Amino acid sequence: MQIGKTLISERRIRRRVRELGAQITSDYQNRDTVLMGVLNGSVCFMADLMREISLPVEVIFIRLSSYQGTQPGEIKVGSDFGIDLSGKHVLIVEDIVDTGSTMKFIIERVTDLGASTVEICSLLDKPSRRIHPTEIRYAGFQIPDEFVVGYGLDYDGLHRNLRHVAVLEE
Repeated sequence: MQIGKTLISERRIRRRVRELGAQITSDYQNRDTVLMGVLNGSVCFMADLMREISLPVEVIFIRLSSYQGTQPGEIKVGSDFGIDLSGKHVLIVEDIVDTGSTMKFIIERVTDLGASTVEICSLLDKPSRRIHPTEIRYAGFQIPDEFVVGYGLDYDGLHRNLRHVAVLEE
C-alpha cells in the first residue's frame, strides 16, 4: 500500500476546522459542553478543533476500534465509558463517519449516561458506505468511497502524521 493523490490539502483542512470551531462556538454558548474525541483517529482533528472553539469545554477521549486493515469489523471498546455526562451537551469528535456503526454505538452509550444532547462533529463524511442513518451536525468534508489516510486517519497504525488527507493505493 502506498500514499496516492491528495484528497484534501492541509490548507483546506485548516480553513474548514476554523469554520467548524466558529460555528460550534456560536451554537454552544452557555452550555455545559463536553468534546468527546474518539481515539486514535480524532487526535489531530480534536487538537486543532478545540483550539478554535472560544468557549470553556471539557475534553475527554474514548478508545474504540472497528477496522482490520481496510475493512470495517466488530466494534471493540478500549476505554471506560464510566463517566457522568448527566445534563451535559456532548459533541462527539470523530475523524470519519462511514457505516455509522461506531456513531450508533457511542450515541447509545452517551445517551444512557445522561447527556442532555449528543451531536457529531466529523472531519470526513463518507455517506456512500452508510448502514445506520447518522446525522452529522458538523461535517468537514464529504468524500467518495475511497480508503484515506492522514490527519489522524491510518492504515494499520501508519500515516496518521500526514498533514493532509490522501487516498491509499495498492
